[in-house]
Amino acid sequence: MDKNWMKISFIYVGTVIGAGFASGREIIEFFGVYGLKGIIGITMSGFLFSLLGGLFLLKIYNYRIKGYDDLVGRIFGARFGTFLDAIIAISLFTGFSIMVSGSGAIFKEELEIPFDLGMITMVALSFMVFFFNLKGFSFINSILVPLMILGIVFTSSYLIIGGECDFLIYDEGVSLTHKGNIFTSSLLYVGSNSLIIITVFSSLLPLIGNKKTAILGGVIGGFILYILSLSILSVILLYYPEVATMDIPMLKISNYIGSNYRKLYTVILWIAIFTTAIANGTSFLSRFSGSRHKVSIAAIFCITSMPLAKLGFSKLISLIYPIFGLIGFSILIVILAVL
Repeated sequence: MDKNWMKISFIYVGTVIGAGFASGREIIEFFGVYGLKGIIGITMSGFLFSLLGGLFLLKIYNYRIKGYDDLVGRIFGARFGTFLDAIIAISLFTGFSIMVSGSGAIFKEELEIPFDLGMITMVALSFMVFFFNLKGFSFINSILVPLMILGIVFTSSYLIIGGECDFLIYDEGVSLTHKGNIFTSSLLYVGSNSLIIITVFSSLLPLIGNKKTAILGGVIGGFILYILSLSILSVILLYYPEVATMDIPMLKISNYIGSNYRKLYTVILWIAIFTTAIANGTSFLSRFSGSRHKVSIAAIFCITSMPLAKLGFSKLISLIYPIFGLIGFSILIVILAVL
């Protein structure tokens, strides 16, 4: 049986999971503020990730979409396609910057190493991966994503099963969010990842050998995201008052297992940041794959991400993700309706 659906699923997870997801910050912003009701939102978003992921990959296979430019050109035409391309390019650039900021935050808060060195490390390693395109991207995700899955599920399971805390029914946090309600939060959360999903999935045709591979890749990837997000939300609700305002709440939570385990989760979190950083960067730079200046463009892309990253990790997530959430979800629905 074709095992490429596993590669696609891992790429899907690696693309979405990122700094905001694995750190718990996104989960708090979009779901944790609603208390136990957040579980409903997580379930809705998990269903949408599976449904839309499977449908979109099936469209990629059926219409033999060879890349993002091909996709946009077919659906939106040259004029509006150029405008849309600019929006997605900005989204990918800011997404990469958020991951760079997350790396800086980990270096500063966990390793007591300057924030700038954390940014530079992420930028340098990402720059190296950008030379290997889809093969390198797929290889990295196939190795690193299973490690992230095990780490996140173990952390949550250990504390929920062995902990002495009860789930906290905490609804006051709703006043901290501007995303409306649990339903709109779920849509915005899926939407905030839609732009990067669109660009990454558009390049996966070489891995999709048949319809079954397309459907399984999207559905299983979405289901894994659901399990991971539910795991993180569940353990966050155990310690909500302590971690609600933290940049990286899951590190505080992992400390309850032990200081050495916290160091291990720091590695897991950095890996999550790295996989999403290269997803954003690879997607952005794919439009320049035929240019003889692609190395210089990659260098400029990496270097210019650092000033934006200095705005701060949690601030970037709370400001930027909801904006691109609305845009991304709308574009994804249009693509699925038109193709």
